[in-house]
Amino acid sequence: QVQLVESGGGLVQAGGSLRLSCAASGRTFSLYAMGWFRQAPGKEREFVARINRSGGSTYYADSVTGRFTTSRDNAKNAAYLQMNSLKPEDTAVYYCAADRSWADPDTFATMKPPYYGMSDWGKGTLVTVSS
Repeated sequence: QVQLVESGGGLVQAGGSLRLSCAASGRTFSLYAMGWFRQAPGKEREFVARINRSGGSTYYADSVTGRFTTSRDNAKNAAYLQMNSLKPEDTAVYYCAADRSWADPDTFATMKPPYYGMSDWGKGTLVTVSS
């Protein structure tokens, strides 16, 4: 099990940028694939981005492709979500999540909310994008 703490959320104007961080406890961070998810008020939690253990493979939801970038630094036990060209519809609580397994895209597409097959979750950080 790994403990996750998100940070970096806040209020930003449309078109602006934010960088979210996810700090992980423990010495086995490199064994975990990481994911970013978000939940807007009154809506289901949705997938945003995933990154594999080495950081060599990343996948994004269509709604954020080209605007968001996920990365990780295994030496620092941290994952990141760089969000550019933010839109009001990006407003949500953003969660990072971890799991020892890495699902290929077809398999991941079958995963359901709220946990999408991820075992460990942070408590989230709020991102608000004003128009």
